[in-house]
Amino acid sequence: MTEHPARRLLLVHAHPDDESINNGVTMARYAAEGARVTLVTCTLGERGEVIPPELAHLSGAALGGHRRDELAAAMGALGVDDFRLLGGPGRFADSGMMGLSDNDDPACLWQADVDRAAELLVEVIREVRPQVLVTYDPDGGYGHPDHIQAHRIAMRAAELAAEAGCPIAKVYWNRVPRSYAEDAFARLRGDLPGLPFEKAAGVEDVPGVVDDERITTEIHGEGTAYAAAKAAAMRAHATQITVAEPYFVLSNELAQPILTTEYYELVRGERGERGEDGGDGRESDLFAGTEEAS
Repeated sequence: MTEHPARRLLLVHAHPDDESINNGVTMARYAAEGARVTLVTCTLGERGEVIPPELAHLSGAALGGHRRDELAAAMGALGVDDFRLLGGPGRFADSGMMGLSDNDDPACLWQADVDRAAELLVEVIREVRPQVLVTYDPDGGYGHPDHIQAHRIAMRAAELAAEAGCPIAKVYWNRVPRSYAEDAFARLRGDLPGLPFEKAAGVEDVPGVVDDERITTEIHGEGTAYAAAKAAAMRAHATQITVAEPYFVLSNELAQPILTTEYYELVRGERGERGEDGGDGRESDLFAGTEEAS
């Protein structure tokens, strides 16, 4: 195993399970390579819909506590030791889906002051000193208020950290190239008759899909131990995800492919050289071009 102890990656997500769906391969790869991988989750997802009937009684704080345990199990599958809740457990509550009265809860993330929440994240940045930050795009991938707010907090924290003398070399947003999503869903539709799922989602249901030319970076995982680790991490989030590899469903019961190559758009910092696995001139390493000084 090649060790890169000076490499430090910070990911900012809204709820437990988001990290495994979006970045499971990436987290498993860098953890296995010896990088310090730090996950900051902004809420416990107390308003998430529960899939298994035997867990349907969980709601509110009880669901949040259960999802915290699921998160710990998922991080174990990915080999990640450093995972935190922004401001500590329960500091920011799940905001629910956009347009619901839940959004008005003064304790929810959607109502949080972005600068104050960002200062909490800056504390983590000052401790970890990551070279790379990964988060959502301004729409949060699909318009969920907590995802949008996580984006705002992460981007503002990067600004404040730079002002405090802790600059982050590269900032990425989670992305999926349209051609990759279309190919994956074409395979899903062909496999659907033999799956335990009745209906398939569509490309439009996948957060962060953009035209291929916007993709700067890809982390390959197909056929690797990292893909297996991602599926195991997703399976650990049993209240939210049902896995039947290479597919999964959320509470909407619409099947989606587990995306085992993960894609990113570099939005701050210098693009590194094309890597061996990078297609179309893309980076194959989030740390490409960064100095590995501790």
